[in-house]
Amino acid sequence: MRQILSGLEGVLIGQRGHLFPWVPVALGIGIGLYFLPGFEPAVEMLSLAALAGVGLLVLSRRLGVGHAPLVVAMGLMACGFALAGARAHMVAAPQLWFRYYGPIEGRVVAIDRSASDALRLTLDRVMLARMDPARTPYRVRVSLHGEQGFLEPRPGMRVMMTGHLSAPGGAAEPGGFDFRRHAWFLKLGAVGYTRTPVLLLEPATGGQWISRARMVLSARVQAALPDETGAFAAALMTGDRSAMSQQSIEALRHSNLAHLLAISGLHMGLLAGFVFGSARIAFLLPPRARHHWPGKKIAAGIALVASAGYLALSGGNVATERAFIMVAVMLLAVIFDRRALSLRAVALAAMIVLLLRPEALLGPGFQMSFAATVALVAVFAVLRDRGTERGAPGWARPVLTLVVSSATASMATAPIAMAHFNLLSHYGLVANLVAVPVMGVLVMPMAVVAALLMPLGLEALAMWVMRLGLDWILLVARTVSGWEGSLGHIVAPGPAVLPLLALGGLTLSLWRGRGRWLGVLPLAIATTLWPLSQRPDLLIADTGALVGAMTDDGRALSRPRGAGFLAGIWLENDGAARTQEQAAALWPGGAPGNVARIELAGLRITHLQGKRAASAYTGCEVREIVVSSVDLPDLPGCEVYDPKRLRTTGTIAVWLGSAGPRIVTSRGARLWHAPPRRRQ
Repeated sequence: MRQILSGLEGVLIGQRGHLFPWVPVALGIGIGLYFLPGFEPAVEMLSLAALAGVGLLVLSRRLGVGHAPLVVAMGLMACGFALAGARAHMVAAPQLWFRYYGPIEGRVVAIDRSASDALRLTLDRVMLARMDPARTPYRVRVSLHGEQGFLEPRPGMRVMMTGHLSAPGGAAEPGGFDFRRHAWFLKLGAVGYTRTPVLLLEPATGGQWISRARMVLSARVQAALPDETGAFAAALMTGDRSAMSQQSIEALRHSNLAHLLAISGLHMGLLAGFVFGSARIAFLLPPRARHHWPGKKIAAGIALVASAGYLALSGGNVATERAFIMVAVMLLAVIFDRRALSLRAVALAAMIVLLLRPEALLGPGFQMSFAATVALVAVFAVLRDRGTERGAPGWARPVLTLVVSSATASMATAPIAMAHFNLLSHYGLVANLVAVPVMGVLVMPMAVVAALLMPLGLEALAMWVMRLGLDWILLVARTVSGWEGSLGHIVAPGPAVLPLLALGGLTLSLWRGRGRWLGVLPLAIATTLWPLSQRPDLLIADTGALVGAMTDDGRALSRPRGAGFLAGIWLENDGAARTQEQAAALWPGGAPGNVARIELAGLRITHLQGKRAASAYTGCEVREIVVSSVDLPDLPGCEVYDPKRLRTTGTIAVWLGSAGPRIVTSRGARLWHAPPRRRQ
């Protein structure tokens, strides 16, 4: 053991000066440990973790170079665990735990579109009929259906409607994306819809002036550019996607160009780079400024202010905040004479993001943006050290940079995108090679020029040039997504795959010396485990409205319509390229009715849809699982899952084996899962 510790000490000493990028990694491990269990850690446990973390960090100052890094890592993990728990308690807000129908009042704070392409409003300062204000959700999100158009919603307006609300839905299946957890950190306490017109109670006054300015800018951009081009331009300049059609969004997603729609690192980097470069050139022109002023630092400061303005106008969502932090760290590095694009700068940005929003660790945006950035910095550092770029002809360097950067970013983010979205764009690299340069050369520079000229009413020419670039990008997206075989469907990986991929990629990128090649081992293990991932033999919706049974031909669904969101998620996670109706046709006997039965490994599954089917059902066998969309009376002898029971279990996954069924539920005893002690 002593020899092992001595050898480890020697290895860590060899990494001296290169360990800072591992700080957010250790912090992230602690954050992940908080979200891992199915129970909520006690406040006392969080307090002890915080004390232990701080104590270990203090202790590390007294240790030698060889032992201190391990103690620091343990201290950071303990602090990350406590930080995530503290954040979860700090954002606690009331949630709706029953189905509500009645008047809904609130102030509009966000406008977007749902997956069904319906306009959607997020409201705060909510008032619900017969609800104690102390138990009323802090925010609600309402999709607008039916006849609308009597009012054009704007941020800051106080509006009223009659609608349906319910608690945010949980995970579509155990281990999957948990929308209820996501909503908890957004303080979103209820979601629903209305079929009645939205009415204005009070016009927008006072606060929300940035949001109102954002929507005014969005309207002006859409008025200057037609149809989808204007909607795309508004999404890029203001973050307002409410005018984007689902067809265009899907085309961008299926061609691996969806990152051009979201205001993230690429857009923030292009804007900051254009402003920095323009200001730098401007300060080089006058002789006095060129010789006596710190033009480079002033240009970095101007770019920082422009980036902050872009953050404010774009709505300031999590992805944009993350991008701004990364850009701000790099611009501040220029101001303080540090290397701007380095692994230390990226690590500092990641650490700031995790300190502000620990829950961001679980999102694909955080994972993909930092995976791409770390990979790009690491690859170009290797090329710089080896002089590869200097050996290329001058005309070929921009082309080489574009190809290498696109290929590197695509390879780094593809596994994460496949794991979260179960899709693989086979021609995504081609689409990025012909679309991203246009975004950098035409679209973003002209967007900056147009925004500067708008107060003078002179933005027409810049908007016209911007339109050419956006039309090209949309054309590329629609063309590439329409190619035969352009899209691949990937089965969801097991829980260990993404952590192993992250470990392997980080080791290859951050470690120094030959030891970095040990990162190939976890990558190989993850690549081997992914195809071996076993999907559940049976899935039961948390409302009892849908059952999915795995057959030899794929997952069969108990209903051809209804619960479409869950059906889509299940089929995507299976890696199946079929619709809900096609999956329902796989059910024995064709499309099932109100009573659907199937046999799996000697176990009979019966799904009852509606009150009539439930009241008429009397038979019950020992090896039978009965799922109902309405509450059932006691049925001795069989396993019953009705809404009353499913409210405590959430979505259920069942694996069938020789030792009997293994049942996993999606709801645990977490803060975002526990209903209030007394109901309204």
